Amino acid sequence: MRKPMDRLPSPLTLLRVGLAVFVLVWIFGPYALRSAVPIWLPFLIALGLELHFFVGALRPAPARRPDPGPQTADRERYGFGNDAEELLLVRNQDEELWIPYSGETEEELQALIVEARELPVEEAAPAATANPDRERLRLPVRRLVAGLGLIGALALIFWVVEGRTGWNGVDASTRAEATARFSQEASRVAEKPVTIRCDESGDYVGAVQHADGVAAVGGNLAYLTPERCLDLYRLALKGEVRPNRTATAIVVLAHEAWHLRGVADEGTTECYALQTGGEIGRRLGLSVDTAQRMMRRQLVDNARRGEASPAYRVPPDCRNGGRLDLRPDIARFP
Repeated sequence: MRKPMDRLPSPLTLLRVGLAVFVLVWIFGPYALRSAVPIWLPFLIALGLELHFFVGALRPAPARRPDPGPQTADRERYGFGNDAEELLLVRNQDEELWIPYSGETEEELQALIVEARELPVEEAAPAATANPDRERLRLPVRRLVAGLGLIGALALIFWVVEGRTGWNGVDASTRAEATARFSQEASRVAEKPVTIRCDESGDYVGAVQHADGVAAVGGNLAYLTPERCLDLYRLALKGEVRPNRTATAIVVLAHEAWHLRGVADEGTTECYALQTGGEIGRRLGLSVDTAQRMMRRQLVDNARRGEASPAYRVPPDCRNGGRLDLRPDIARFP
């Protein structure tokens, strides 16, 4: 009967299940996870652990210390059970004999020794014809191939889903139309012609850079992550609203536009972005009430997010009638 611990999954199985769950959650889960962890990281960790388990399986098992007691073959030969005290080890020069003993006299013991010497010696089992090294390699190789197959399958799922449902799944002409619209809105804020591009290659923004957008202060070009571009595209061209994602994408676009206008301080830039984000949202298709509600929510969330990114926390003057209020004559903020 197997012990309960024997039924527990192996570390290798847990690794593969964990990888599959993480990749699926990364693809279909919250954007916060996608922005915090690059997708290649779990694949790299899984590959390293697969190789670790493979190399570990190739190492020879530690040699067992031989049992000095009577072996199973000895007990079977003399017709005794598993009780080791029923057999007596007798050494005669290089010869070792296990003799059944239950209080016999010396003469009776000598007779048992003679009898044991006359018993036929069991022939050793024929050596296995298979190559033991090859047999030892077979299971680790199969496990490694299975692990690499799982990693490849998950990578294929990621590639297919991203190619058909993400920003890359939008046809090229529609992407060009959308980015032109984003550039138009950013130019309004920057008060000059600027260009917004979506960083499909991930060279400028994304998980590695820990940013949804980037722009040179006073420059003419800004990059947004494909995820933010997708949210803006859904709003501007398809009329789809996903409250948190849509609001965040609008603020990111406005934030980078203010950098292009020449504002360098991140907290001040964020404050201005929250105030102009409502106008951008309305021009992209939101109602007045929805746009204002989204920006107020973003302002509330800024204090919470500021704990992780203090530079982006809006300063105390970012309030109704404060120094950073762009419309002090209006009793509404942002």
